[in-house]
Amino acid sequence: MNENDQKIKLMAEEKIPKVLLQFSAPVIIGMLVTALYNVIDAMFVGKLGTSAIGAVSIAFPISMFLIGLGLTFGSGASSYISRLLGQEDILQANRTASTAFFSSLGIGTIIIIIILSFLDKVLLSFGATPTILPYARDFSTIFIAGSILSIINVTMNNIAISEGAAKISMTAMIAGTILNLILEPLFIYTFGWGIKGAAIANVVAQSLTTFLYLQYFWGKKSYVKITIQHFVFNKEIFSQILKVGIPLLIYQLLTSASMGLTNKAASNFGDPAVAAMGIVTRVFAIVTYVVFGYSKGFQPLAGFNYGAKKIDRLKEAVSVSLRWTTWFCGISALLIGVFAHLIIALFSNDSVVIHIGSKALIANSIIFISFGFQTIYISLFLALGKAKEGGLLSIGRQGIFFIP
Repeated sequence: MNENDQKIKLMAEEKIPKVLLQFSAPVIIGMLVTALYNVIDAMFVGKLGTSAIGAVSIAFPISMFLIGLGLTFGSGASSYISRLLGQEDILQANRTASTAFFSSLGIGTIIIIIILSFLDKVLLSFGATPTILPYARDFSTIFIAGSILSIINVTMNNIAISEGAAKISMTAMIAGTILNLILEPLFIYTFGWGIKGAAIANVVAQSLTTFLYLQYFWGKKSYVKITIQHFVFNKEIFSQILKVGIPLLIYQLLTSASMGLTNKAASNFGDPAVAAMGIVTRVFAIVTYVVFGYSKGFQPLAGFNYGAKKIDRLKEAVSVSLRWTTWFCGISALLIGVFAHLIIALFSNDSVVIHIGSKALIANSIIFISFGFQTIYISLFLALGKAKEGGLLSIGRQGIFFIP
């Protein structure tokens, strides 16, 4: 039995807790390393001053929107591919993966060109103050231009996870993060490139991640293949991708908008408030990425067993996942709330930043307790192809309740 057949047998027959751990652990590790990079990145940039870290905070919601483009095609394709593998339709799976990849590449390029054409207006709308704007422009010009790599990396990441290939996801993310951490202090301080150096390091690191994913999908190890020959303008494929992907895009748009509105509101209180909210976002990225990573391991298992009509295994996967993620979120919320002041002090010596940031951490920790419950049910609905229900949960959290 080859490696790809073993993946299929694992999803169909192995004990649910073991499969969940085997699928989710590598993704969690990869995403956790990425989240830790975001934290360390904030520490490096923070040494350049409050305005510099404020600039990175302004760029963050823009990157969330661009990542949303990758999620639109990647997660939409992932849900469909998992069900196709359960039905043993490998040709349609290859077509879906290839169509998702090349669509995200083309549309992502167009969107990036539009954003760069109106960059100053975009940065100001997301809360850049007059003192932050020059830093934000220097960082975002390079960072956003290189975000096409992030878009296709997210797409390929989701496609790999759909076939149970969590290890390549972990390897690609960790490799890129390690390279980034090596290059960032070198580019920022040794070469004297300042905040531009942080953006260049990010783009170079994303290039390595892209190379590793392409090597996987163009090699012999992947079950699903990405090739230009499999790219098709097929109504069924686009329908399946977009009915799951569009709600995720709306969710990312609302997430981006909520971050932008938060920065805009914070800018009324000066650069320290913008910097504080940026730090809070990065701290919570650590724990939210763990839950997201787990859900990425849960989703292909749920989709496969739904497609294979193994409903008892699907129910067990949901039950186990709800228990595990709720315990994790509860413990994380408690620790962040208790040590809020010390956590913010790691990033800044500014007493105003520490005061605002610690209060925001405590407030966010209270509502984080239910995050696992929400995320698992969103992933479940998306795995089953029930975009309306999954989209309503996603949009409700970031739009209906947060933005007002």
